[in-house]
Amino acid sequence: MKISIMQPYLFPYIGYFQLINMADKFVIYDDVQYIKGGWINRNRILLNRKAHLFTFSIKNDSTFLNINQRFFTENIHKERKILLNLVELSYRKAPYYSKTKKLLDCILSVDEMNISQMITHSLKLICDHLDIGTKIYFSSELTKDNTLKGEQRVININKCLGADHYINSVGGDKLYSKEVFKNNDIKLSFLQPRLVEYSQFNNEFVPWLSIIDVLMFNDKEKVQKILNEYDLM
Repeated sequence: MKISIMQPYLFPYIGYFQLINMADKFVIYDDVQYIKGGWINRNRILLNRKAHLFTFSIKNDSTFLNINQRFFTENIHKERKILLNLVELSYRKAPYYSKTKKLLDCILSVDEMNISQMITHSLKLICDHLDIGTKIYFSSELTKDNTLKGEQRVININKCLGADHYINSVGGDKLYSKEVFKNNDIKLSFLQPRLVEYSQFNNEFVPWLSIIDVLMFNDKEKVQKILNEYDLM
């Protein structure tokens, strides 16, 4: 049983979906503290041949609140329109603009202010679009030992779901020890996405943008192939 665990990211890059796709169970890690500066409420699309950062603003609140206790501001309605306008400006001539725009409209039409719920809704719709059938869980809904922190908490989640193989993004090699996981009868691997270039209006390729960019320039079959372009370390 393979599982992966990630915080909810807004329209994340292809590597995030590679983690979902290869896992039997995927956990949205939403009962940990929200930290500014990550990818929870922002990402990058292509604009004028460069990476352009877009952001959905989050209400100012106690820094001790977990991700599933945080909400977008009322500006979210305006920010959704801004994003859709930017997408049209940048991608209207992309080969798969129509299909991807329809998917984005469906995602952004849902009036959900909770960060965790809104992002998970978007992830599920994108997974459905790509025929990714992995079961998705919220960590906040699992019966587990919430007194644990860091590595031990992740191990506990693995045990709760009956996992014998945990796959983390490659940056986790600084946080988690293969030996510690092995001592808990769990194999630990790190997923490193391979750089797969595709045509972006025949300009110089800008890598690691939001899944929005990948979907605009590649049909579903090509994206499904890219989902398998990774190395396990």
